[in-house]
Amino acid sequence: MFVGHYAAAFAAKAVEPKAPVWTLVAGCQLVDIGWSVFIMTGIERARVDPSLPGSSLVLEHMPWTHSLPMTFVWSIGAALLALALLRLPLWASIVIGLSVASHWLLDLLVHRPDLELWFGGEKLGLGLWNYPVPEQAVEMGLLAVCGAAWVATRKQLGAAAWPAIALIGFLVALQIAAMSSPTPEGPAGVAVGASALAVYLVVVALAALTELRLKRAA
Repeated sequence: MFVGHYAAAFAAKAVEPKAPVWTLVAGCQLVDIGWSVFIMTGIERARVDPSLPGSSLVLEHMPWTHSLPMTFVWSIGAALLALALLRLPLWASIVIGLSVASHWLLDLLVHRPDLELWFGGEKLGLGLWNYPVPEQAVEMGLLAVCGAAWVATRKQLGAAAWPAIALIGFLVALQIAAMSSPTPEGPAGVAVGASALAVYLVVVALAALTELRLKRAA
């Protein structure tokens, strides 16, 4: 799953408007941000197999980012950082932590069995990636529904809808670009990790921009 993860951020923003949207956008992809760094450094491993349907990634070894135990660690860590460093309210910090945890659950739907239940243990994945059309429908559907909820919340707060709509449109364009830009076969190394990390950080920056007018009006 790629842009479908951001649906969790938008749903969380609709539930808790006090959580800055950039923190939720970073949170829902936090483990993939970590994965990008670990792929570049060789701590985790993946390779690209263009013959596979849907995602061409074969995620061989990623216990530090995508195992269930580490999901709890990343989630709790994000909530504590939001509480201590950003000084957000307790509930807003908890919602950020939950947005991090959502990543594993959404990945469970689409990944082939590569998500460890414990370190070195059984791997799970329902494999929706093997059915590209339904998988894309799920991602886009989640993004549309949760994005609409976020837009509605912005309107209730007196903020313009267009920045949120523009960000959602950008995410749709990203998904289309990812689908139509095949990655060369072989180990996923620095180039794959760096390009993924750049995309994640750009989306976080754009999410922060959507709240500039809201902050000025507050």
